[in-house]
Amino acid sequence: MSLETFSGRDKRTFRELYPEIEPYKIGMLKVSEIHILYYEEVGNPSGKPIVFIHGGPGSYTKSRDRCFFDPQAYRIILYHQRGAGNSIPNGCLEENTTWDLVEDLEKLRKHLNIDKWVLFGGSWGSALALAYAETYPDYVKALILRGIYCCRRKELLWTYHEGGASMIFPDMWEKFLEPIPKCEQGDLMSAYHRRLTNNDEKDILKFSIAWRLWESSISNLYVDPSSLANVADDAKSIITVSKIEAHYFVHGAFMNEDGQLLKNADKIKDIP
Repeated sequence: MSLETFSGRDKRTFRELYPEIEPYKIGMLKVSEIHILYYEEVGNPSGKPIVFIHGGPGSYTKSRDRCFFDPQAYRIILYHQRGAGNSIPNGCLEENTTWDLVEDLEKLRKHLNIDKWVLFGGSWGSALALAYAETYPDYVKALILRGIYCCRRKELLWTYHEGGASMIFPDMWEKFLEPIPKCEQGDLMSAYHRRLTNNDEKDILKFSIAWRLWESSISNLYVDPSSLANVADDAKSIITVSKIEAHYFVHGAFMNEDGQLLKNADKIKDIP
């Protein structure tokens, strides 16, 4: 096979997904006095249950996320976490912690009458999947994770403190620093958190764009410039994701101790 052939059709094989599909059921689940979660089911109602756990925190599922699984074989559940996407109230930080989200997953499992399910998630979705699996291992059939994130302090510092990702993407790091006064640049998570949770909507949007631009820039070694140019197109979504992420990360993702997900890994040793 020539290099020219490989660089064309064949290299795309690994990116092919199943055809687009519409949900056969959409619902809202009240999980607290404040929060109501959006969820949808796709594929085979009698298939193997698998739940797509989205990233962020504060992001939400897109239509393409339904296409990772064989719709003939799987009962595919997608949902939006507290404050995110179509869940209400949007952007709400009250009663919004990792352990609230773990309990929400369990409430969703019970609501859907599922005995055991497969957890599918990446980045923040992998962290939440691990937190749930370590809390409720008896209800997890398998874990499918990528870009595993364990919410350790050193992982957060690598992303939001000088000396980590800043050394790989120095130009974008300078843009991330730019809106913050020099006297606050030693703790960017706190500096951004203060600004993303104030009451000035214009101010919040400005800092939300800077936050998302930095995250989008370091998500891949090569980033399509057009994707960065469009980062502010959906102001509501940008603000929601940035605000919720800052809320979680400034609080260490609400872990009870640093490295908790790794320290408790023995609880999921029998889960493939």
